[in-house]
Amino acid sequence: MPLATLVGDAWEDYGLVDSGGGRKLERYGRYRFIRPEPQAMWQPALPQAEWDKADGEFIPASDEDGGGRWYYHRPVPAEGWPLGWREARFTASCTPFRHLGFFPDMAPVWDWLREQVADGNDADGANPAFLNLFGYTGVGSQALAAAGAAVTHVDASKKSVAQARENAALAGMTERPIRWIVDDAGKFAAREVRRGRRYDAILLDPPKFGRGPNGERWQIEEGLAPLLADCRHLLDADSRALFLTVYAVRMSALAIGELLAQLFADLPGKVECGELAVREEARGLLLPTAIFARWSRHG
Repeated sequence: MPLATLVGDAWEDYGLVDSGGGRKLERYGRYRFIRPEPQAMWQPALPQAEWDKADGEFIPASDEDGGGRWYYHRPVPAEGWPLGWREARFTASCTPFRHLGFFPDMAPVWDWLREQVADGNDADGANPAFLNLFGYTGVGSQALAAAGAAVTHVDASKKSVAQARENAALAGMTERPIRWIVDDAGKFAAREVRRGRRYDAILLDPPKFGRGPNGERWQIEEGLAPLLADCRHLLDADSRALFLTVYAVRMSALAIGELLAQLFADLPGKVECGELAVREEARGLLLPTAIFARWSRHG
């Protein structure tokens, strides 16, 4: 199976300014931040004076549990500040988990899924049904709702779903067909299979480890294959696409690509896998961020 690279470019409210030395310098609206980035093994392109203009930096803890804290060089609103991507609007903020409330490298994924649902309504006239599992703060849900999909947004975190609803309100999308559900992704998908539900497109952006709202344990190495099997049962020959991203695990793009190809062997279309990357503004270098596998009916 050949490997593909899906590249995200800068937009008005986000850019990867520079990277190197195990760190990356990014702009989020009017603020700049430095975050750790183990993949950036090369040297930075810009002089230190440019990095010194950052408003804050996340310094990781000495252990490998993903801890750490933010250090600020200039005032940054604790309540966050508004950003946008296409029709979507959302609040960015410096979270304890080192990210800023959304994942900018997902932008080309949102664009690709929008293309898959852009060919109009189903045969019965209904909006294409889109399932966003591990939907987090809902930028992807907004992106697909703006493209005409009827969205089911699922996340185990009540706080994240509340933020997703607030973000949709910022975008003026409160009247769009979006269902907001606080639930364990695996349990929800299994119930949908038992109910005989179907979807036109599915996005899965699972964490390495997590907890459901009732203490359910998620470990990607254990839960991914059965979850994908349930997602296959939620799609049929008239469905359009599925996109899976995987971060920060010892797993290859080929592994998840072959898993998807096996599960989707009875459906028409094409399975692809590869890497997500963000294009650096300083010199056009590609910074890898995740691996992916995807199926599309139209190839």
